[in-house]
Amino acid sequence: MPTAVDKIHCGDCVAGLDKLSAGSVDLAFADPPFNIGYDYDEYDDRKDAERYLAWSKEWIAGVHRALKPSGTFWLAIGDEYAAELKMIAQNELGFECRSWVIWYYTFGVNCVRKFSRSHAHLFHFIKDAKAFTFNDEAIRVPSARQLVYGDKRANPKGRLPDDTWILRPQDVPEGFKPDEDTWYFPRVAGTFKERAGFHGCQMPEQLLGRIIRACSNPGETVLDPFVGSGTTLAVAKKLGRHWVGFELSTDYAAQSCARLSEISEGDTLNGAPEPLVSAPSTAKGKTIEDRTPTSKKRRSRPPRSAKSTDKQSQFRMKFVE
Repeated sequence: MPTAVDKIHCGDCVAGLDKLSAGSVDLAFADPPFNIGYDYDEYDDRKDAERYLAWSKEWIAGVHRALKPSGTFWLAIGDEYAAELKMIAQNELGFECRSWVIWYYTFGVNCVRKFSRSHAHLFHFIKDAKAFTFNDEAIRVPSARQLVYGDKRANPKGRLPDDTWILRPQDVPEGFKPDEDTWYFPRVAGTFKERAGFHGCQMPEQLLGRIIRACSNPGETVLDPFVGSGTTLAVAKKLGRHWVGFELSTDYAAQSCARLSEISEGDTLNGAPEPLVSAPSTAKGKTIEDRTPTSKKRRSRPPRSAKSTDKQSQFRMKFVE
């Protein structure tokens, strides 16, 4: 019996992928464990390298089998095994790497004895270089000719993004311009409203939105072998795609199902679609010194209004009980 779509299947993805009908998926996005010792609830992220690479080859082969001849596969991976998995996908399993995207972010892990990591690799693989989906008009961004120079020669449709996706391009206006190969999507930090809360590794919806819009069409099927927080499937549902996913953890699967039950096709993606507009430059920010009152500049706090007090009381009743 073919695996049902629009459903999360709880279990091992290698076994699950084997049950998918061959050539039934249009787009796959995978953000697998990086084998760096992350504390998952039902998965050991501390495999020896040989075992991890052998397992990775298994599930990537399952993705290749499930994809249509015109299908697309995006893989998110860290530095430790990026080169190895790219070679496995290309040289051993038959994928062609169309783009090697670098997603740059801040709010990453603060390291002590090495430079703090602030990026991930996003490999854009296809099966057939002559037949694959790439909806360029769905993901175009304004060009510098449009935004900066007022150049009449500018294409009114904008231009394609670049292959480096950066968190704060507004702080380096001469280095990362809208008409270059730079993508800007914030990492989903713990304080973000978008944060699902039950899973520590969560992709931004706008990042998945760009990939799903570019590499699939409404009504087609999107696969995620590692559902995790459910972001890939949530975005696919919002954008009118069918979706199917596998998740080893019963808890993650249940909470992702709950997340999906609360959204509908056509819902707005979380996060800013135009981050350059929504995020202020640090040139206009405040330092800690700016926020620290001095004896000469200290101001008395204005009395709280009755309306403010009521709101705080309502917050306590809702979240603190």
